[in-house]
Amino acid sequence: MKYTVIYEKGDRTWGDYVPDLPGVIAAGDSREEVESLIREAVEFHIEGLRAEGLAVPPPASWAGTLEIVAA
Repeated sequence: MKYTVIYEKGDRTWGDYVPDLPGVIAAGDSREEVESLIREAVEFHIEGLRAEGLAVPPPASWAGTLEIVAA
């Protein structure tokens, strides 16, 4: 499965979250660190859902970019 991950750069840290898995977030000092942490968080979350006999939400989100020309 491929889940959309939103990465946000702060002043000194990075954060990310998975829109299709509410509550699955990560924060770290670099994008590389949060990429690793969010992968672990998603895998852990899915393992927990399966252990509880709950359905794993299918990926349903996507991200894009939009370029705006300022006047």
